[in-house]
Amino acid sequence: MSFTPTPHAQAPTPVRPTLAPREQETLRHIAAGCTYVQTARHMGLSRHTVDAYLRRIRAKLDINSMAELTRLAVSLGL
Repeated sequence: MSFTPTPHAQAPTPVRPTLAPREQETLRHIAAGCTYVQTARHMGLSRHTVDAYLRRIRAKLDINSMAELTRLAVSLGL
């Protein structure tokens, strides 16, 4: 009786959409505790553009709260 191990099928890793560099930068500022206005000043943008970036991030990654955004930033090393 011989035992031949069978390879286990690996679970597919979920595909996570990539964030654009400006989205990453925005997320980094927000996770660091900056307000939308402070983030906009640091990045040379309007507050509305910062809001648009964050809406895009939430839509891409199906995130609904600032706590989830911050957790994401930490997990990404931002």
